[in-house]
Amino acid sequence: MAHPVEVLSWICILVGSLFVIIGGIGLLRLPDFYTRIHAAGITDTLGAWLILLGLMLHEGFTLNAAKLATLLFFLLATSPLGSHALAKAAFLRGLDPLQGRELADRHEVDDSE
Repeated sequence: MAHPVEVLSWICILVGSLFVIIGGIGLLRLPDFYTRIHAAGITDTLGAWLILLGLMLHEGFTLNAAKLATLLFFLLATSPLGSHALAKAAFLRGLDPLQGRELADRHEVDDSE
C-alpha cells in the first residue's frame, strides 16, 4: 500500500494539473481580455502552487524541496502582480472591458456559430 504522503503528493499534482487545464480552456473560451487574464492569473497560480506542493511532498525534506519552496514564494509574489500590471496597462492604453449588453450580444453570436 502506498504511503499517505505519496498519495497526497499525487492528489496535489493531479488537482493542480486540472486547474492549469481549466485555465487553458478559459483562455480559449472567455469573451474578452480581462476575463481571460483573470482566468489565467487565478487558475495558473493555484494550479502551479498545487503542483509545486505535490512535488515538495514527493521530495521530502531535501534541498530540492527547499528550491521548490523558493520557487513557490516567487510565484506567489510575481503571478498576481504580473496579471495586475498587464490588466492595468491594457486599460490605460484604452482597452475597455465588455459590459452588460455588449457581453450578452457577444455571447449570443458565439453560441450561434
